[in-house]
Amino acid sequence: MTLTGIWRFYRDGFRSMTLGKTLWALILIKLIVLFGFLKVFFFPDLLKTRYDNDYDRGAFVLRHILESAPPERNRP
Repeated sequence: MTLTGIWRFYRDGFRSMTLGKTLWALILIKLIVLFGFLKVFFFPDLLKTRYDNDYDRGAFVLRHILESAPPERNRP
């Protein structure tokens, strides 16, 4: 099966759906609301407000990742 054959398979299957189209539309609307609307208003970019450049942001993230990492165990 070629790439165009796979594309036609999914395209024709989606065209013949009735209830499925409505459900997919609801899923897409829900994803847009969750990731678009909520992210903009409830999850501000704190690193951008605290640090001026990418180097400082990266250093902050690296420091916090290393602090929260479990201590390395001795290997036998």
